Order: sequence, then structure tokens, then C-alpha cells
Amino acid sequence: MPLITVTYATSRERPSLKSDIAAAVSELTAGILHKDPKVTAIIVKSADATDWFAGGKSLAEQGLASYWLDVHVTEGTNTKDEKAAYLAALFKRMGELLGPLHTESYAHVDEVKGDAYGFGGLTQERRYIAGKLEVAPQKAAPIGSSLRPQPLGL
Repeated sequence: MPLITVTYATSRERPSLKSDIAAAVSELTAGILHKDPKVTAIIVKSADATDWFAGGKSLAEQGLASYWLDVHVTEGTNTKDEKAAYLAALFKRMGELLGPLHTESYAHVDEVKGDAYGFGGLTQERRYIAGKLEVAPQKAAPIGSSLRPQPLGL
């Protein structure tokens, strides 16, 4: 369910680097944030180290690597401790993959409201409600209908 975007810059480019990054990020996201890898989408993009500036100098000039990772998850599905552990584990693993990292390497866990986020044309809130009702999400309520109880006729 999470959509993850990773942009990185390093002088350690190799053919498998993007797939290695995607695999590491998927593993950490599943293991720490408890997100199902079967419904995790990851976009990995590279930037030239000469185009990435931190502290006033390019990463190429500094001989360092860096990354920006943005992961969208449903609001309230992870604790502060899980998010902190995730950020620390990402920094460690990305350093192993990219080489020495500039401290200005970032990750952002973006918590999105369940009624404003989803996949396959369904919000996460609809999936949650359908699970509670034990029905298929598409059958939980017609699109555009109200999930509020209707008044009883007296």
C-alpha cells in the first residue's frame, strides 16, 4: 500500500543499484513499518552527484552520497518508535549501498488520512470498513453513498 519515492546521488553507480535500493527499502518497510511488500510501490531515481548540493558544495566535491526518501502510509498505522527505527535503519542501509552519506540525507514518513489515500481505486478507509463488515471493499458501499446510518421511520 505504501508509495515510496527514493532519489539518490552517489559515485558508486552499478547496474543493480536501483534494484538493490528497491529491495532494501521494501524489506525495511515491511519489517519495521509492517507494510505488505505485495502492495508496496517503489520509484527509484538517480541524480548526478555534481547536481546535488549539501552544505554549499556538491556531493561530488565532498566525495559523499545522499538520498531523499518519501513514503506515504495511512495515518495512525505506525508508532513514533517505529518511524524513528525506520529512519535510522534506512540511513544505515543506504550508507551501505551508496557509500559514505552526507548527514543531509533525508527520509519522510508522510501519514495520509485513510479517506484520502488508497490504491486500486479504493481508499484505505473503505478497505478498513469492508474488513470490519467482512465484505469485499467494492461491496461495502456504492461510490458516492453515505456510510452514515439512515434515520428509522417511526
